[in-house]
Amino acid sequence: MSDYYNAFEISPVPTPGPDATPPEPFRGIYGMPAFVTIPTGDLAASVDFWTRGLGFFALFSIPGQLVHLRRWAFQDVLLVTADSVPEQAPAMSFSFSCVLSQVDSLVEACRAVRPNSVDGPRDTPWNTRDVEVITPENARIVFTAAKPFDPASQEARNLAAIGITPPDLGRGDNEEHA
Repeated sequence: MSDYYNAFEISPVPTPGPDATPPEPFRGIYGMPAFVTIPTGDLAASVDFWTRGLGFFALFSIPGQLVHLRRWAFQDVLLVTADSVPEQAPAMSFSFSCVLSQVDSLVEACRAVRPNSVDGPRDTPWNTRDVEVITPENARIVFTAAKPFDPASQEARNLAAIGITPPDLGRGDNEEHA
């Protein structure tokens, strides 16, 4: 028996597929279950990159101190002013979901704002297509898009080997686990 179950209904991330469309930017106010805080030496330049390159919008700001950025629900970033930022990106990264149809335009937008900011896209053994972006603050941000699931693929075998199998399409929702 597995403790894992299909709980996609609690996520803004659409079910993977060739016709998956991203949700609209989410402008509601909620208690944030998680967020990333990124120090910046140039708040205006950082906001410009995150909005034009990465597709976030400014939810609110405290002038000269903080800008709260958001994309989808639960994709929150706080840019805060700092005297200095790291000279190079750390090995650690922070990832945001996107859909496959956004990958190419994200790469183009980031390169238009900051030409050498993007690495990828590249496909992973766990069935995603990832783009790594180094922001003006030297944060390592990964945008990851689930690829359509092919049960005959190597990625499906990789996932099955660690106990992750496709959800039973006949099961409706999360009732027995709620």
